[in-house]
Amino acid sequence: MRVRKDLNWSDVTPRCDWMNRRQLIAGAAALAAAPAAAGIEAAKSPFSTTEEPNTFKQITTYNNFYEFGLDKGDPARNARLLTTDPWSIVIDGLVEKPGTYDLSDVMAGAPLEERIYRFRCVEAWSMVIPWIGFELSHLLNKVGVQPGARYVAFETLVRPDEMPGQKSAILDWPYREGLRLDEAMHPLTILATGLYGEPMPKQNGAPIRLVVPWKYGFKSIKSVVRISLTAEQPQTTWNMENPREYGFYSNVNPQVDHPRWSQASERRVGAGIFAGRVDTQMFNGYGDQVASLYSGQDLSKDF
Repeated sequence: MRVRKDLNWSDVTPRCDWMNRRQLIAGAAALAAAPAAAGIEAAKSPFSTTEEPNTFKQITTYNNFYEFGLDKGDPARNARLLTTDPWSIVIDGLVEKPGTYDLSDVMAGAPLEERIYRFRCVEAWSMVIPWIGFELSHLLNKVGVQPGARYVAFETLVRPDEMPGQKSAILDWPYREGLRLDEAMHPLTILATGLYGEPMPKQNGAPIRLVVPWKYGFKSIKSVVRISLTAEQPQTTWNMENPREYGFYSNVNPQVDHPRWSQASERRVGAGIFAGRVDTQMFNGYGDQVASLYSGQDLSKDF
């Protein structure tokens, strides 16, 4: 099936399936009403792929979110405890308007779009996901980036009573990620508040998460509560945990293997056991848009 750019996924899905999806994420009703309603009416984006998206069930029941457990199905089982309303984000560091912003303030005036992106996990599996979101640059421009800023750092919520995985010391909480400023300002980089035209499910990073489609999935930090502009490269969780295996950049690169497995190919979730693997594309297929960001860099070293 090819995706028509003039339709939302709600327009092409049988009503019974659409309503079932709404029931599946009834727990997301605590989201602010404005982002939820706006998400359904999001504009289409020329950045969307024409590849067929994975199903809502696949996207919401097979993913990593260690705050809720280590197994792929743990987030869907355990994320019901997460409280997403009220929600605020601290924006600080080298910005003109630092402060603690309510989610409704973050979303105010945000030009929401449906972005159908390829998603590539560092574990060599992949999906295609119809996110609803807006460009991170919109928010950064709104708060004002000071001239000395070179990086953007992010942190995830810490709430062990609602995120049982945080009771384990498997990672140094909070989960941290970061981008170079030019990466953060790139139009492909979005803050997502929904998928399939619905509010973001809790297990996928409700109420707001980062999506950087040319990087391995762990760079797309979930349930964001802090965004900091910095002059120095920030620490990031997996790089802190094992710098030999996880670099700061973490661009999808089939020529640079993970020390424990090849990155030359990937398994598309939902493709069936006989579908085989497909070749991984440099920058996850977004090279035409982002390769210039790394001109002159040795990506085998800046991995």
